[in-house]
Amino acid sequence: MSINNPKLKIVQMDRERHDRYVIPLSRCRDFANKHLDPFDLYEDLPHIEGMTNASLLSRSLEERRLPLGGWSYLNSSQTSVEATSLAAMALSSESSDANGSGIEQLLHLQRRDGGWPAFPGDSEGSWTTALALCALNQMTYFASAREKGFHWLIAERGREAHWLWRWKFKTADRNVRFDPDKYGWPWISGSASWVIPTAFSIIAIEQFTVCNRSEESEKRIHLGVEMLLDRACVDGGWNSGNSLVYGVPLRPHVEATAIALLALQDEQRTETVQKSLSWLRQNAASVDSVSSLAWCILTLFVYQEPIGGLRNRLATIIGNGRDIRNNATLATAILALKCGEMIHPFEVLR
Repeated sequence: MSINNPKLKIVQMDRERHDRYVIPLSRCRDFANKHLDPFDLYEDLPHIEGMTNASLLSRSLEERRLPLGGWSYLNSSQTSVEATSLAAMALSSESSDANGSGIEQLLHLQRRDGGWPAFPGDSEGSWTTALALCALNQMTYFASAREKGFHWLIAERGREAHWLWRWKFKTADRNVRFDPDKYGWPWISGSASWVIPTAFSIIAIEQFTVCNRSEESEKRIHLGVEMLLDRACVDGGWNSGNSLVYGVPLRPHVEATAIALLALQDEQRTETVQKSLSWLRQNAASVDSVSSLAWCILTLFVYQEPIGGLRNRLATIIGNGRDIRNNATLATAILALKCGEMIHPFEVLR
């Protein structure tokens, strides 16, 4: 019997793999026709051997793919490059098909100048270029797209790079205190450097040039690293941008700290890095946000810290994934749950 509905195909596949747990086909049709979540089919079934929590969440993420092959943030028809990049990474071990994993849509969305917009139709590239390049870096092909993305990142910089802005921050604007000679990457072209775009850009460049570092790439990586270290909070960790505003020290944020540490994985374990890692380790145990906890796991794994308890806690919090409406968050959680079972998408391999 031919089943064209994708939700029925998922159930049919599981029936073939696990024939001792048979779901009545009439019930499958009922769920598919009502467009209900496929996880409901498993609620009254025992644990299916070989079907991990991450595997079930991956199925749910696949179900949310847009007709063109990408993913939106929420339940909309607008493709998000961030969500699509993270989903492509999360599903890279599940699908060998470029379109099925979202890679084909990423290639389609790349701008002629090599950058990626945050959303289709945007007039310029954005920080998502680093995420898209990280997704493509997991593959040995698409060399042209990867190289174009790399050159876009090398050329992009925060507005502190311009002499006029450096002069302004050194003389007139002292409300925020940082060294403007040390700049990274902005969220969008023309704005100042921020921690998370800078961190992802460093990782993407390091991955792309891992076997062929050039003077140009080394200089750009070094500048970004210096910017992160310069803007670390007093007691360790990172805020979203600066560590001091109007004379008041800012408190670190979990996600900014985790992602900044990922960018510094290949650097010396300086006092700043050690304090930040200690801060993240101590605070991870009390994090309730799915996204923040997932980034903690991804970072602590790279630093060879124990993550078993955190991963179990994440699996408990996320459950069957139906309450996670943001596809970028769901994809990040899947990556965290798969730590150690697949190539880490943000690790710089030597």
